[in-house]
Amino acid sequence: MIADPGQRRRLYKEARAVAAEDGFEVRLDDRVLRSPAGSRLALPGEPLAAAIAAEWQAQGDKINPETMPMMSLACTAIDRVAARRGEIVEEVLRFAETDLLCHRADAPAELAGRQAAAWQPLLDWAAQDLEAPLRTTTGILAVAQPPESLAALRRAVEDLDDLALAALSVAVGAAGSLVIGLALLRGRLDPEAAFEAAELDASYQIELWGEDPEATRRRAVCRADLFAAARFVGLLQA
Repeated sequence: MIADPGQRRRLYKEARAVAAEDGFEVRLDDRVLRSPAGSRLALPGEPLAAAIAAEWQAQGDKINPETMPMMSLACTAIDRVAARRGEIVEEVLRFAETDLLCHRADAPAELAGRQAAAWQPLLDWAAQDLEAPLRTTTGILAVAQPPESLAALRRAVEDLDDLALAALSVAVGAAGSLVIGLALLRGRLDPEAAFEAAELDASYQIELWGEDPEATRRRAVCRADLFAAARFVGLLQA
């Protein structure tokens, strides 16, 4: 059965994870679950397959793809990352040149202090654990980063398999930071801490001026993406 985002009616009774020759797959009744592009979801471990099966089992009479983040990430890895891996790697690495953590406020002093307290430890971690020290700036233009650091970040990204790379891509896009994304995948940050770091500036502005509906929606999407990426990687490693 193909997981078509346009599908709305539930046509199966039971979703379950099943062992296969190349790992695990999900079956809806007796039909093998496939991605929107028609690829069989061959998953490396039972925990992820079971989580995806649970998402399908939890559907009501109508299927809502937005309630299946593990399925969405798996399909992204199989349909998009596998076919366009080089492009995805480059998309992710572009964030290293304009990483959120490298762009600091020089005023007000309170915001600058919060940024230094929350962000500098992450840059220190990147320098030590990833061998990728990054420069910071208070200007509006991107600061040139050391080629050796960019090369180290490239190695960290390219070392990921397609499934983990899909999760990283989602996390980095949500956070606006490759460092935050890698820290999340490697367990340096939990998803709530990743959200707080990514949304530090926005949270400060909300304290001053309040939060509008569009900001509320955007922050909810950011939080959901970071939590989904963290859970997906946790299931891969379980």
